[in-house]
Amino acid sequence: MKHFITALTAVFTLTAAQADDEVIRLGNLRFAHYGAVSYVKEIAPKCGFKVEERFFAKGLDIMPAIIAGEVDVAASAADAAIAGRAAGVPIYAVAGFAKGGARIVVGRDTGIKSIGQLKGKKVGVARGGAQELLLLAELAKFNLTWSDQPGKDVQIVYMPFADLNQALMQKQIDAMAQSEPQASQALNKNWGVELLKPYDTPMGEPIRTLVMTEKLYNNKPLAEKFMKCFVQATKRFMDEPKTAEAYVRTNMFKNQITADDFQDAIGNSPYVYELTSDHMQITTDFMVKYGVGKMAKPPVAKDWVKLDLLAKAKAALGVN
Repeated sequence: MKHFITALTAVFTLTAAQADDEVIRLGNLRFAHYGAVSYVKEIAPKCGFKVEERFFAKGLDIMPAIIAGEVDVAASAADAAIAGRAAGVPIYAVAGFAKGGARIVVGRDTGIKSIGQLKGKKVGVARGGAQELLLLAELAKFNLTWSDQPGKDVQIVYMPFADLNQALMQKQIDAMAQSEPQASQALNKNWGVELLKPYDTPMGEPIRTLVMTEKLYNNKPLAEKFMKCFVQATKRFMDEPKTAEAYVRTNMFKNQITADDFQDAIGNSPYVYELTSDHMQITTDFMVKYGVGKMAKPPVAKDWVKLDLLAKAKAALGVN
């Protein structure tokens, strides 16, 4: 009996150690509204697994890492996820984590008061981000043409998110479609003024999308652990704004953004859980319409938006 108990104890100890050693590799972006996703790694050990987080410049950059088997879960704009799925990246959209998160900002001395007045101007944006799709939808609404070459109504200047503010400050561009908190930072430093939040098209506010590899999704015990931990992290950020601010400003941005920058950014990009197949389909249709992502075979949202893990996690935690 003594030997049996010793053996049984060893089995339970090994099983617990294996659970603690389970690692989920997270691809993330350094934006204020991506903070709750990043925070998952802080509470993951209590959820029974570990997280290794890796930051990328934009959502599209994460997709090759997923194909290479280096990332299991990723946070990105919906259009990056859609373009990835269209290119054969084996992912499912499993939740939202923030909405909004964009502004169109014009140079403070340009006098631009409407989208129509962008005619003849240079507008900066990061290629492949939600901001690009939102910008093009706004230009189309005003019947403006665009190209990254001279000759159209608006010249699009593609550059990384990190370079847009500097370009606006130095008047290399007249306006920009920028993410948060960089957009709020540009306003607070008086480099530019807000033209509008580009949510007045049929696409509405973009929902930032949490994607999971098909391999992890099919590993239901681990996938369910991750989703419960994600819901817990998001709820904490919703319920405890000071916790969210301290974590994002200190851990993600190393105190390079102010309290005002953070508050203004999250005011325009609140944390959420929800995602809908309809939103993903509308976003896909807009991408096709404006040629974003260059998709040969656009994915059908209902085929790859899988919200069962989210529903189960919210029910288990009593979250509405």
